[in-house]
Amino acid sequence: MPASTHRATLDPARLLVGPALTPMAFVRAMVDAYEARGLRPDGALKAAHIAPADVRKTGARITAAQMEAVSDAAMRELDDEGLGCFSRALPWGSYGMLARASLSAPTLGLALRRWCRHHSLLTDDLQLSLETTGDRACIALRPHRRPTPPTEFCVVSVLRNIHGLASWYVDSRIPLRGARFPYAPPPHVDAYRVLFDGPCSFGAEHAAIEFDASYLALPMRRDEVSMNLLLQRALPLTVRSYRRDRLLVRRVRQVLAAQPLDAHNADDLAALLNVSARTLHRQLKEEGASLQTLKDEVRRQRATELLLRTRRPIKQVAQDSGFRNEKSFIRAFRGWTGRSPGEWRSEHAP
Repeated sequence: MPASTHRATLDPARLLVGPALTPMAFVRAMVDAYEARGLRPDGALKAAHIAPADVRKTGARITAAQMEAVSDAAMRELDDEGLGCFSRALPWGSYGMLARASLSAPTLGLALRRWCRHHSLLTDDLQLSLETTGDRACIALRPHRRPTPPTEFCVVSVLRNIHGLASWYVDSRIPLRGARFPYAPPPHVDAYRVLFDGPCSFGAEHAAIEFDASYLALPMRRDEVSMNLLLQRALPLTVRSYRRDRLLVRRVRQVLAAQPLDAHNADDLAALLNVSARTLHRQLKEEGASLQTLKDEVRRQRATELLLRTRRPIKQVAQDSGFRNEKSFIRAFRGWTGRSPGEWRSEHAP
């Protein structure tokens, strides 16, 4: 999503630092774009410290910094921010203009709708749309007015672009509930666990990323000044993952309520949320909450609802509320209410 006239400056010594997780197949797609225009990619490969002989090696990988460097150089040399993905080149600054056009939206939902709508002004090869169903939001990518389906590199680039920009708009990591792709699993399918932090499926009717619809209501947290700074070096948004999550407390409550038996401890819960246990505790603390407090709130609400609205035995209420046994449930319930579950039910029964 670059749009600045300032060339990204990357320390060559840092290009090879970090794990090499990005598939070389994406670099091959850029090289193909050069060859289709009768140009040589030598300069872009050199800028990223990628040996030309490695480009065609099956299974080869590069670091995130190398991906950033080769993409930046290729976009400038080809004057195409689409890197050959579309039937027409997208001149330098196209995605920056698209980002600016959405910046004034009051909420993320409206910004994403604008972005999807305006993307068709850049190219009509794709149709992008923001769709919601219940508590799920989906950014769908479908081919449009082009006989051949979009390439893997195109699909991944566009979806990573909008996901990264959306996270930046609201200054929050937006974890994915899932991602789907209209092609068979590629040889480097393991890389998708890094590219998309949610369950990935292949052979779908069209490409899409899904996330919690609650994020659509978040207010935009960026202004023109921060946009200008971003566009001086925007590629990390698509190459690297955003970290902070402003809705973590809400997501923790949702998981605890929906999967009480699968979230007994911090490690299990963190795995369900696709974060580390350490990150989970740190971010909850930043939001003024603790895991134990949230667990107590959710369990108490669930338990009281079951005691009032059903005639389930106490043992079953304990299990359905996320407790391992009836004894620990009764002890916790006495701490919450001063009564045993049976006594509380009798006192509050209609």
